[in-house]
Formats: sequence, C-alpha cells, structure tokens
Amino acid sequence: MTVKNMRVKEITDKVLNKEELFVLDVRTEDAYQDWKIESESFSYLNVPYFDLLDGVEEILDQLPKDKDVVVVCAKGGSSQMVAEMLIEEGLTVYSLEGGMKAWSEHLEPIKINDLNDGGALYQFVRIGKGCLSYMVVSNGEAAIIDSTRMTDIYIDFAKDLGVEITNVFDTHLHADHISGGIKIAEQTGAAYWLPPEDAGEVIFDYQPLRDGDQVTVGNTNIDIQALYSPGHTKGSTSFVVDNQYLMTGDILFIDSIGRPDLAGKAGDWVMDLRETLYTRYKELSDDLIVLPAHFMIMAELNEDGTVAAKLASVYAKNHGLNIDDQDEFRKMVTENLPPQPNAYKEIRETNMGKLTPDSEEQREMEVGPNRCAVR
Repeated sequence: MTVKNMRVKEITDKVLNKEELFVLDVRTEDAYQDWKIESESFSYLNVPYFDLLDGVEEILDQLPKDKDVVVVCAKGGSSQMVAEMLIEEGLTVYSLEGGMKAWSEHLEPIKINDLNDGGALYQFVRIGKGCLSYMVVSNGEAAIIDSTRMTDIYIDFAKDLGVEITNVFDTHLHADHISGGIKIAEQTGAAYWLPPEDAGEVIFDYQPLRDGDQVTVGNTNIDIQALYSPGHTKGSTSFVVDNQYLMTGDILFIDSIGRPDLAGKAGDWVMDLRETLYTRYKELSDDLIVLPAHFMIMAELNEDGTVAAKLASVYAKNHGLNIDDQDEFRKMVTENLPPQPNAYKEIRETNMGKLTPDSEEQREMEVGPNRCAVR
C-alpha cells in the first residue's frame, strides 16, 4: 500500500494562503507542546504513535472526512506507519515527507520590493523555525544577510537571478541556529562580515562590521549602524539598506524584543538593550521598514507571507518598546524569559568555527522552536 507524501512546500503554501488542513501529530505530547506546525487555519490532534500500535480505531471519529489530513512525526517514519493504518480503514491521508526535521529546514523566498536604483530585496522565511534571512540584489551583485546553514538555496537563487554573491553578513554571532555565512563566502569568494565584538573567539577570517561603514552592492548602499548592545550578543549590529529598510537582527522583532541572556550577560547588558530600543532607534526615520532576523508567532506574517512593518507601527504596537519604568523593563528581560534554545552553546561554538558537527548533528542541534525573543 503506497502512502502519499505531502511535502513541506505544500504545507507552507497552505499556511501562507490560510487554507485548511488537519494535522495528526504522532510525536510525544512533550514534543508536540514544545514545537509544532502552526497556522490559524489548521486543526490538530496529538496522539503518540505508540498509542496507535494496536490500531487506529479509537481516533477514526476524531478525523475529518471533508478536509486534507496529514500525519506528522519527527523524521517521517512513524507517520508513514500510522498513515498506512488509516488508509486501511478507508481514509485518505498523507504523511509529511521528512517529518518535523524537514519542516524545520524549509526556506520560502519572498520578494519584499524593488530597490530605488534597480534590483530587489528578498526575504527567506524559515517558517518552521522562525528564522528570517535576506538577499539584496543590485546590478549583477548580491549580498546575503543572516543566512541559515541550508546554503544551497541562496547560491542557487543567485544563479537563477544571474547575479554574483559578493558580500555575506551576520548581524551577530547566532546562538539559535547555525549560520551558513562563512560557508557561502568560502564557496563564492564573497567577503564575510561580522561584528568584531562578537568575533573574539572565531577561528576564521572576517571583515569587521563597524559603525558608519558603508558597503555597496551593485547600485545599492548598505549603511552599517553598529548598535553595540545585545539582542543575543554585545556586537549586535543593524543595517539600513537603500534608505528604506532597517535590518534589526535579533535586537528588535515585530511583536517582541531580543533576549540578552544567551552569553550569560543579561544583567550587565539590559540597559544597553534599552538604550538601543528606546533611544538610538528613536533617532531613525519612522518610515523605515523593520526587517528582523526572526519572528515568534504566525500572526507576525503579513498577507503576502513577509515579516515586515514600519518602525512607527512597531513602536506603537510592540509591548517591549512601551515600558516606561526601567525597573519593570529590567525585570521583563532578565526574569520573564522563555527556555533557552536547544544546544545554544554548541551552536555558538559552531558559529565560531570551534566545532564542526556533521550534517545530521547540525539538524539535531537545531530541533525545536525559535526562542530568541522576550514577549
């Protein structure tokens, strides 16, 4: 009996188009509660696969007959087994190809807009992990910002556009996901840029991102705003691209703000974070479009699937930007924190070049949701 697979791209399209889907998640309850496929249009049932080994009869009346049903597990094996059992009972169901690991790795490139002097800006939405990365394309050149370890998609995308990758940036030393920046730079000959405050322990060559620097990509200027205060790190750096877009890294998100604790310095850095959010960003134009390195909740996605909003709107709606009392702000960002990302210490050391895990180890290190923000 052949089980039909549903690819992560198909589920991504359903999320972005707000289509209905019924998700039967057969992972353990703990794994499901920690991290799952999310959409306001989806319905869910979580039953661990080991509870279904003797048959699926008990859940048949909980599954819809009028919408697609996809069975989800960690890697795709258990969902195949459960899907076979359901098909034998006469249901039409799918198995998520590659499971949640594949869901974690999918990148959806979406065009943000054209640039002033030609070219375009693209956002790569890692919908299962909440990571956002970018490609600036101008006059035959491309720059990549905050890339994931799935480097082929950026290189292939640039080839399809007929442009050469000349610069690769990381806004900070990431702690929640493995950067593909240095790998892309090595494969393409591009310059790799990193804040020097975050590069004290790296073992590879890099170009230092310094306040006031300007990097030209084709006809487009990327202005470096070295806001040395923590999102995750002391060196967290923002870029203004084409005088239109503010790339905030992990300092500021649409619905939340960056957590300052992943280097163990939350108490020391909390007021630096406040200075950036409440003073330095206030000096920028309200019309800049905020483009962060992560999103936390699906509600942050716009109708076109992008994650972006005017700085003025973010200031009006983001709770983290509207806490007048400094002590209350300090308490929020030092005490009311979500769990730390899985394997974040190992991820940081990988991004320094100190660890060289194989591809499967890298996948395991990144399993789980985005936990970069304070909400």
